[in-house]
Amino acid sequence: MNPAVFTNPDPAKPQLGRSVTIDQAALLLGVSRRTIYYRIREGRLRTIRTLGGSQRVLVESVDEQRRGKVFPIAHPVSEDPSCQPR
Repeated sequence: MNPAVFTNPDPAKPQLGRSVTIDQAALLLGVSRRTIYYRIREGRLRTIRTLGGSQRVLVESVDEQRRGKVFPIAHPVSEDPSCQPR
């Protein structure tokens, strides 16, 4: 394999891989870590687990969020009044 293929031509500009950390996703989207976790739980951001068990956010789903693509919420909040907090 040619090692030049895998080197970053501009070290001042970090390259993104297939996934990013929770902190990196928050920075890219301009939101808090908590918001990232909410979006993951809602199904709006897709993640993978590393072999060590860490959760990483797929760059593709971050890009979709940045472009404004809307994902349906996995578990919509019920509008039934009996389900609302008291």
